[in-house]
Amino acid sequence: MANEAYSDLLSRYEDLLRGERYDFEERITTSLDDYVQRSQDSKKQSTGWGCPRVRISMPELRSLDPELSHRLRNDPLRHLRALEAACHNIASESRPGYDKENVKVKVALAGPVGAAASSPRNLTSSSLRQLVCVEGVATKVSAIKPKVVKSIHFVPNTKQHHTREYVDATDPQLGLQAIDGSGRELPDRIINITTSVYPTKDNDGNNMETEFGLSTYKDHQTITLQEMPEKAPMGQLPRSVDLMLDHDLVDRIKPGDRVQIVGVYRALATSANGQSTSSGVFRTVVLVNSIQILGRDISHLSFSSNDVHAIRSLAKRKDILSILGRSFAPSIHGHDMIKKALCLQQLSGCEKNLENGTHLRGDINVLMVGDPSTAKSQLLRSSMSVAPLAVSTTGKGSSGVGLTAAVTSDPDTRERRLEAGAMVLADRGLVCVDEFDKMGENDRVAIHEAMEQQTVTIAKAGIHASLNARCSVLAAANPVYGQYDRKRRIQENIGLPDSLLSRFDLLFVVLDQLDADTDRKIATHVIRGHRFRNGNIRSGYDSDDDNFDDESDDENDNDESPSHSIWQRSHNVVESDYALSQAHDDDGPHSSDILQHEFLRKYLHFAKTRINPTLTEEAREAIASGYAEIRSRQDDRTLPITARSLETVIRLASAHAKARLSHTVEAEPDVSTAMNILGFALYHETNMDAVQSTESQMKRPQVSDVGETDDEISPAKRTRYEDENDDMDENLNKDMESIEGMVKERVLRIAEADDIPMSEICPGITDRDAVQSVLAQLEKKNVVMISDDVVMRIS
Repeated sequence: MANEAYSDLLSRYEDLLRGERYDFEERITTSLDDYVQRSQDSKKQSTGWGCPRVRISMPELRSLDPELSHRLRNDPLRHLRALEAACHNIASESRPGYDKENVKVKVALAGPVGAAASSPRNLTSSSLRQLVCVEGVATKVSAIKPKVVKSIHFVPNTKQHHTREYVDATDPQLGLQAIDGSGRELPDRIINITTSVYPTKDNDGNNMETEFGLSTYKDHQTITLQEMPEKAPMGQLPRSVDLMLDHDLVDRIKPGDRVQIVGVYRALATSANGQSTSSGVFRTVVLVNSIQILGRDISHLSFSSNDVHAIRSLAKRKDILSILGRSFAPSIHGHDMIKKALCLQQLSGCEKNLENGTHLRGDINVLMVGDPSTAKSQLLRSSMSVAPLAVSTTGKGSSGVGLTAAVTSDPDTRERRLEAGAMVLADRGLVCVDEFDKMGENDRVAIHEAMEQQTVTIAKAGIHASLNARCSVLAAANPVYGQYDRKRRIQENIGLPDSLLSRFDLLFVVLDQLDADTDRKIATHVIRGHRFRNGNIRSGYDSDDDNFDDESDDENDNDESPSHSIWQRSHNVVESDYALSQAHDDDGPHSSDILQHEFLRKYLHFAKTRINPTLTEEAREAIASGYAEIRSRQDDRTLPITARSLETVIRLASAHAKARLSHTVEAEPDVSTAMNILGFALYHETNMDAVQSTESQMKRPQVSDVGETDDEISPAKRTRYEDENDDMDENLNKDMESIEGMVKERVLRIAEADDIPMSEICPGITDRDAVQSVLAQLEKKNVVMISDDVVMRIS
């Protein structure tokens, strides 16, 4: 079978595409119509519409013919040529004459090719000449240049035209057998690399003139794909691989994009400037076949029905922010208000894009300044362990272009390239900058635009570009004099310009208090942390995500199994603090426990992505009056309070509403909590008794439903859930006689946080594609969640 004739291989693929299971013929026709429409629309015509491309997924081919798909993976270039020829035959029947301009349909293979997508680190010599699926971040993007495919030359003396075709090291046809006019392979003719020198004379020595208008070119672009920062092993540099893009695939990736690439991994015998290598070490590239832009949600968190039910039950507690705060970094003593602020930073506010083009950021920027050895860097590491996407850097080891973007020169082609920096790579994520005060003044100016407008504009070396940098900034810095001088103004201690400080929503001054009682509590906390430290901790990671499972687990919850429990006993709690919390909260079953680290990440991710609260009229009035009050209290001892402080209150209040899973921002407790945190950051209060007493007076309800499985929900409780959700969005109850109405009616009958197989939703409807389409729309509206053909009701 390995030496199967090309004609037989072509007929097998043609029979496979003509099957009715996946309707490939309609896909081919649709791709041709889309290509014609793009070509005729002069307004949308741009670089990269080189040819029509039909998308075929590898799982579809594997289900139809496993043996053929396996051979396609191991010998992709030969099989791709046969597959594209089969698509061309089908396209010629449905749309005769579509290739009159020498344009032929191409195939885009969708991944993953194997069990899962790999990274550039996994591409080794065993992957050469095979079909690979790679995920990564685009760091360098070259300019688009035309590459000659066929040149036509005219000889004035003989009045004749000469044609010449060119094949370089990146051509997919390289190394294959040539095909004659009848479609048969010629074993004695192998397609080899042709010289790149333009001919100037014919065989008789006559001068030749190049007809540039009649010659054929294709668009070509080179991109460097780097390993994702969160997937790189600790202590090792991320690996990268070069991508070769041709035809319609160019100009689809910009620096900072996370993409999934399917292509052929190949070794080049020549360098970029055409010189052959003699060292035995070859340059490797990926000849791209298809591109899929990945979203920013790379957390890969899977939510079960128990998780959704536990999240919604926990959100009903009035002290939810206190629970998240003490679970955020349990290995660090104190800093309760800072931990709450960092939890709100993970949740972020609501991003707004107005109709006039104004962009209002929703990300919260936090700066911590204080004495050494006050756990500032450890708080940064804890934020990185919780955030789905986080990029870490230091002030001394980072330059302005390293944080934003840089224009570099390719060493091989000497062309200019745009290289993304840390803030661009952390788009929709978190950037942690330690030793912020060590950064040079010129480098700090470069991040002004990225922190407020959340874009990076480049205008240098003939390149004008604007990149997205929609990320939160968490920075830590030391005072100018080493230790914080309480006799000096805060501006004199920080040593940063007001234009930069105003871009930080919250600025916390962390002081080393000389108090014997506080020192004893800190020492006891640290010693207990070493005593109960898990021995399986990897080097370089904080111990906040440890699951302290020891003999005391049996004492935590006798009615909850460890697999379903969202709580864990905090061994870092001092006995006096534990007794005090028990005295204040006798009705709280987990008044001193903390959340499991993985569940904390799930809760924050669920609240951030699923909830988009809006301001109520009472909240607007509370924010306006609170802003006027803090403006009136401004003096020389505080930082300047500007209109950005007003937006800070809105962002903090929206983040607190997300923590409660509320779709509205209320004056109490959202705006009041935001004002408390902002007041603590502005006036540097050290006595939080008022805030703690306010939280302790709120009676916390019993949460007996946390960890309850779906089988344990009583019928009466299911009826109550159904009755509470009868008044859901009125759009879901329209057109009940149609397929859409029947599906939505069935979804309404699902209890909240319950799940059923997709096959059990309206089994009488034969058009399952229509059912899946309606469910996909409901998933976009955050009504249901679909995972492994299971539909889960979430709101």
